[in-house]
Amino acid sequence: MNTIEHWINGALTPAGSTRTAPVYNPATGEQQASVLLAESADVDTAVSAAAKAFTSWGDSSLSQRTRILFAFRELLVKHEDELARIISREHGKVIDDARGEIVRGREVVEYACGIADALKGSFSDQVSRGVDVHDFRQPLGVVAGITPFNFPIMVPLWMHPVAIATGNTFVLKPSERDPSAANLVARLYAEAGLPDGVFNVVHGDKVAVDALLDHPDISAVSFVGSTPIAKYVHERGTASGKRVQALGGAKNHAVVLPDADLEYAANHLTAAAFGSAGQRCMAISVAVAVGEAGDRLVEILARKAREVTVGPGSDASSDMGPVVTSAARARVIDAVAQSGKEGATVVVDGRALTVPGHESGFFVGPSLLDNVTAKMQAYQEEIFGPVLAVIRAATVDEAIALINANPYGNGTAIFTGSGESARRFQREVKVGMIGVNVPIPVPMSYYSFGGWKDSLIGDSPIHGPAGVRFYTRAKVVTTRWPHTENHSAAFTFPTS
Repeated sequence: MNTIEHWINGALTPAGSTRTAPVYNPATGEQQASVLLAESADVDTAVSAAAKAFTSWGDSSLSQRTRILFAFRELLVKHEDELARIISREHGKVIDDARGEIVRGREVVEYACGIADALKGSFSDQVSRGVDVHDFRQPLGVVAGITPFNFPIMVPLWMHPVAIATGNTFVLKPSERDPSAANLVARLYAEAGLPDGVFNVVHGDKVAVDALLDHPDISAVSFVGSTPIAKYVHERGTASGKRVQALGGAKNHAVVLPDADLEYAANHLTAAAFGSAGQRCMAISVAVAVGEAGDRLVEILARKAREVTVGPGSDASSDMGPVVTSAARARVIDAVAQSGKEGATVVVDGRALTVPGHESGFFVGPSLLDNVTAKMQAYQEEIFGPVLAVIRAATVDEAIALINANPYGNGTAIFTGSGESARRFQREVKVGMIGVNVPIPVPMSYYSFGGWKDSLIGDSPIHGPAGVRFYTRAKVVTTRWPHTENHSAAFTFPTS
């Protein structure tokens, strides 16, 4: 059986790892590989390689960096199909969804290709007599990324292209559930001409995470995952003197007003709730049906949920693949069962679904719950599976209050034909990313991605302008070139 190794200093290496974890094919339920789990010494080897590489990469020209990133971008295009199949095989999502993930990640590479513009400083002439001031930004050094299973290409691409383009070196700790895509990305960087040690991959579990958070030679850590772990990463990383980006969980609501096109809204809610088996941090898991929209919306959603084709990600006819592990499947099944016990109406029940020929796969079908309340488990917990809960609200005020009372604030959406309602909604909800008739409002690469409340621990969003600021420090330089005969100095602050 294949063993997936680390990528350190430009080559695959087992380093000192002895522990492994299984990597499954979620569509079959069978183990297809093992992945090495790094020890602290392995992390130290990767960080040492990155630190050595930084001595030259940190002084590399903008032209050199962008030339390599342009080449890397073209290799991502060339290997898109191979990457998509790797993602599907280890994560379970359908091939087209995997391709979409690659494209959205590649957009950040394209943003990083124009990093010279984002790094331009400012200059002020003659701030005092014969005195000028300018500023510029410099890289931090060695930085790290700790990324989740649900987007094994896209989320890391939200981090390392910007970090590398700004002159840092990078150590990636991807999810051990679907690790292979990270190694292919490392090989593509090498083929693009990136010097050895600038991009490294260490596979692992909590041991590797803690080693990265504690390592004295790592200046910053970027993290995406659940809120409890985001809080842990932020607390431990900042205690070690690091900058930390820590993006947590979500409970994304979509409000549907009576004046919305309900067929349009239901189409998009179905895709947003059940695409990638609901395993997206921006998935819609709660539909808030306002007033008379409720009954008709549930009727349409139920029909569309039953029409979703569930099957292996490699099958072009599949709309939705399996969840990532048997434990994830069990969690979804339990959440639907508990909702029924608490009084919700299970309109569509996906618990008993089996896929012929894949009976051991981690499949669970779409489930639609109606008459859910804010006190139920299905509302309070992030299920991270193909479950859409419908809550009824009498007014848009009630819907906004519901969203604002939720501890998460990652993404939200409103479906309406009213510009006044949409404008009011986007101003009043306490959520970081908002869609108007757009169910999954993931910003483009030249904006930054980040929620509010428990969806973002700390205050640093990811990629875009915020990413440039996160991976660099500013310097402000005050300059005077005096005449040789002028040696006078004042004991007070200069004022002219």
